[in-house]
Amino acid sequence: MDFIEIVGNGPLHGEISISGAKNAALPILAATILAKGNVCVKNLPDVKDIKTFLKLLDLLGSTHEEVGDCFVINTTNLNSTTATYDIVKTMRASILVLGPLLARFGECRVSLPGGCAIGQRPVGLHLKALEQMGAVITIENGYIHATAPKGLHGKVIVFDKITVTGSENVIMAAALAKGTSKIVNVAKEPEVVQLCQMLQSAGVVIRGLGSDEIEIEGTDGRLLEIPDITVIPDRIEAGTYLCAAAISKSTLTLKKVQPLHLEAVIQKLEEMGLSFDIGSDTMTIYPVEKLKPVDIVTTEYPGFPTDMQAQFMALATQAEGVSVIEERLFENRLMHVSELQRLGAKIKLKGHTATVTGPCELQGSDVMATDLRASSALVLAGLIAKGITRVHRIYHLDRGYERLEEKLSNIGANITRGKE
Repeated sequence: MDFIEIVGNGPLHGEISISGAKNAALPILAATILAKGNVCVKNLPDVKDIKTFLKLLDLLGSTHEEVGDCFVINTTNLNSTTATYDIVKTMRASILVLGPLLARFGECRVSLPGGCAIGQRPVGLHLKALEQMGAVITIENGYIHATAPKGLHGKVIVFDKITVTGSENVIMAAALAKGTSKIVNVAKEPEVVQLCQMLQSAGVVIRGLGSDEIEIEGTDGRLLEIPDITVIPDRIEAGTYLCAAAISKSTLTLKKVQPLHLEAVIQKLEEMGLSFDIGSDTMTIYPVEKLKPVDIVTTEYPGFPTDMQAQFMALATQAEGVSVIEERLFENRLMHVSELQRLGAKIKLKGHTATVTGPCELQGSDVMATDLRASSALVLAGLIAKGITRVHRIYHLDRGYERLEEKLSNIGANITRGKE
């Protein structure tokens, strides 16, 4: 098992190119199930979750090959509609095959999902919506068995709670359904918007894109001809490197980034005293000598993302005063608090709210990653901790960050990968 070792040192400097967004690429890959012929996906990030999802598609009967800057995926000859436990248990996003498989074949079996242990993320919202569209769903031996004996039909779907993967599943199902679907309280994340844009480029009529209420005219089972698509930049990776610059008092330029997707993150960093030069696809962050404390409440897009909560907690340990961070989306997403405390962070936890008092001097130690974003927060803390920090269980990190230690090393961090 790999670990990452960081020796705390001085400021970072230089440029980092942002990779494609894992959370945009996964529904794009799932949507290739709706396609006839080849689909060329560009800017696909080289991370574990993408490799896992490609393996899942292959097990269903698809093929893929890398041709230049394209991953060419062909699902024409899919010969299975079962997503098995062995692969689904490692990644919750595997549930994204449910909607498109059901829409295309009228039947599928998908194992109940696994993934990061950050709390309950029930698939009930997905299933309720698909049932409204005509699906018959049972849970058998840990598998979701879904059939649509009369096909899927467009309906008015009202989500009781905003769900990103639930929205994506229903959007893909609605694309091939008969009639028009209206989805109310749909997620507005950029990754959801790109999925809709992909379907639009294939001829699916979608109205209200980017709002919390969209309408989709289904094709009544007709498969799609999907043009080449380029995955949007990863806003969470970008936000993580902005926090790396902020915590290490560094000037850093990000390239191949979409600043419009980072407005909530930028706003909080500006509240802490940092400043920016922002272009259409580049941004430079400038350091501040004394960071101001900040209050954060995680919420759905365009609010502050839960996927940036852990990184900002690490940053808040260096702010002059008391920061309050409230996690409202996932009940177990504060497990990194105890690991940051091992490094010397002054954090008090009450329920879903962490109170961080800074600045405090962090000391290098052995710490353990508990989920994907927690692992990146521990790396950020290690950048400024005195001595050596070793972050264990970084298979979490490899699920969502492409060559993190290489990118940080290239801008001056003393960071290496080792084996237990």
